[in-house]
Amino acid sequence: MAHKKGTGSTRNGRDSNSQRLGVKRYGGQVVKAGNILVRQRGSKFHAGNNVGVGKDYTLFALVEGMVTFERKGKSRKKVSVYPLAQEANVAVDQA
Repeated sequence: MAHKKGTGSTRNGRDSNSQRLGVKRYGGQVVKAGNILVRQRGSKFHAGNNVGVGKDYTLFALVEGMVTFERKGKSRKKVSVYPLAQEANVAVDQA
């Protein structure tokens, strides 16, 4: 009768799910209020004008407008949302 030695077990074979962090809306994009702009760990980007911060440091738009990435001093980066002019909104609606 043939004998086979049992195979050893491996200690590999697991991996964590990706966190899907990063910039979700880029500079120049038009966003609605509540849109997520950046998902991050810690305050890599700081909130600028019309931007709120979630408890996990997620930045989100408070108003409808255009996203801009700006510098705050030498090393800090901030994200702001500036409302579009009313005339521009009317022109877009008519087109």
